[in-house]
Amino acid sequence: MKIVVLDGYTLNPGDLSWEWLGTLGEYQVFDRTKPSDVLSRASDADALLTNKVVVTAEMMSAMPKLKYIGVLATGYNVVDISAARQQGIVVTNIPAYSTQSVAQHVFALLLETTNRVGYYAAENTSVVGGKTSRWALSEDFTWRDTPLTELSGKTMGIIGMGRTGSSVAALSLAFGMKVVCFTSKSQLELTSGMQKADIDSVFSCSDVVSLHCPLTPDTFHLVDARRLALMKPTSILINTSRGPVVDEEALAAALRTNALRAAAVDVLGEEPPSASCPLLTAPRCYITPHIAWATAEARARLMDICRQNLEAFASGKPVCVVN
Repeated sequence: MKIVVLDGYTLNPGDLSWEWLGTLGEYQVFDRTKPSDVLSRASDADALLTNKVVVTAEMMSAMPKLKYIGVLATGYNVVDISAARQQGIVVTNIPAYSTQSVAQHVFALLLETTNRVGYYAAENTSVVGGKTSRWALSEDFTWRDTPLTELSGKTMGIIGMGRTGSSVAALSLAFGMKVVCFTSKSQLELTSGMQKADIDSVFSCSDVVSLHCPLTPDTFHLVDARRLALMKPTSILINTSRGPVVDEEALAAALRTNALRAAAVDVLGEEPPSASCPLLTAPRCYITPHIAWATAEARARLMDICRQNLEAFASGKPVCVVN
């Protein structure tokens, strides 16, 4: 079996190993692959591993030996699933590898908006750009120039109660927050302290709304101008799901008009973003560069599940099949 990894760098910048692929056959690992280079690198591949490189129906048709595509992520919208099914190509994904890491990042983003730890740490070291810190110049034992907010008693709204959404809900309860969620689960399936509601009610009643839904035609721009208008002007929107779930123009406008307290996102509609991305210049928008998934522990789990998936396929009993 010939195995080609199209874009292995983000998963493994050098601290993990691809050598296990050698137990399954010949392999090549590319850090990055442009769309125009896919066929020249993988036209004779039996198995393809991709993270963000799109694999189209036309590409699959031009790879006569291809029987397996392993997506190195949970979301698999980079592969034309219907075409893969029609061509008899098994497609697998990596579920649940980053659940705790993403939930942790949600609260890292939330705490930055409510406590501004990064801001105060940068402002109040003894020397900032050669200047004395403003705390050092304060007449009081304390110094602050932003609102600080306690989470206990606030309402966390969660859109999507899969593994990650459920983990965020559990952390919210631990912080003393109320939890209201939009989910296909019944109320009986939810943990004590979690209340099911319709989606518009979640947006209107929550102090924080955290998005945990996949990107599908139904969820594209799920958060649009109408839903943003439902939110309290003191509320915070957090997105660690997929960038296009949010209408970025509408969100930037809501922030500019003070319709929201803040937004914190780890994903954007275009990654990396172009200079025209409206959120880059929106006030009170905290952006991290798609890193919620990328803890050392999560990446090690991802690699291990990738190995299990490929070994299962090689043995004739594929697992984590999405098509």
